[in-house]
Amino acid sequence: MIASTERGGYSELASRAIAALVSGACGCNVWPLHADVAQLVEQRFRKPQVTGSNPVVGSHLRTMNSAALEKSISIIVPTLNEEENVELLVSQITACAVPFREILFVDDHSTDATRDRIRSLAASHPIRLIEQDGAEPGLAAAIMLGARAARGEILLVMDADLSHPPDGIKDLLAPLLAGTADMVVGSRYVQGGSTPGWPLWRRTMSRAAAALAYPLTRVHDAMGGFFAIPRLRLLELAPSTSGFKIVFETIVRGNGALRVTEIPIAFRDRTRGKSKMSLGVALRFFLRWLVALFQHPVRVTRKRIRTF
Repeated sequence: MIASTERGGYSELASRAIAALVSGACGCNVWPLHADVAQLVEQRFRKPQVTGSNPVVGSHLRTMNSAALEKSISIIVPTLNEEENVELLVSQITACAVPFREILFVDDHSTDATRDRIRSLAASHPIRLIEQDGAEPGLAAAIMLGARAARGEILLVMDADLSHPPDGIKDLLAPLLAGTADMVVGSRYVQGGSTPGWPLWRRTMSRAAAALAYPLTRVHDAMGGFFAIPRLRLLELAPSTSGFKIVFETIVRGNGALRVTEIPIAFRDRTRGKSKMSLGVALRFFLRWLVALFQHPVRVTRKRIRTF
């Protein structure tokens, strides 16, 4: 059973996460230091420092020892015909000045110039392109392909269409780096979350899917694709390729063992490119939900999910 956390405690949690990163870099315990020192460290990560590459990768990770690299972060971004979005997404990720080791773009047979754009960006950013050619297609397969190839200990997964807010990356990582969660989910349906600009039909479908998933997961938004989790944990629990929604699948397979934290996000509709949502996608989830319900009967015990 997971106890709930007060919203006001988040600033302390973020400070602990930042302190943990610095502890790894110097091999010492910095948490007992005075608050003014912790604030200076927090400002160090918050302020962009342009070095011709990712600001933190360029100026921080190169100086970190092996202990600090144990907390390194790989960002996985599945793509399918996202040539209009990848450059802006990379720009927004680097602007948030969160330390990460690499961005892994996993491309699922794009027919536009997505791959060319990614290769161009890789010349000046810590980016790798993984081509899904020959592998099983689909979003879940792309995420797992990226997870197996990632070099970081912590994975952060987000969409390429700019619907997931890059400025929320720091919030998703903080509980993992502080050791207070096993999985952190960007949620549209906890207090503070929203879906601005969505039409009524899409809000209805999304809410219905979240409601179906809740009895099995005790998570308000198990259908989102913006989440962070230790790499080994995902490889242990998630299906290799056949899953539909990775967050839903992973929590269900965890069978109540995962400490899940939900962070509120504003999930905005894409402004460029074509949405991958369809009736077929919704039907596949419903079928997978029926299978999960049969395999994992709803637990009657109450489990509170930590939210901020």
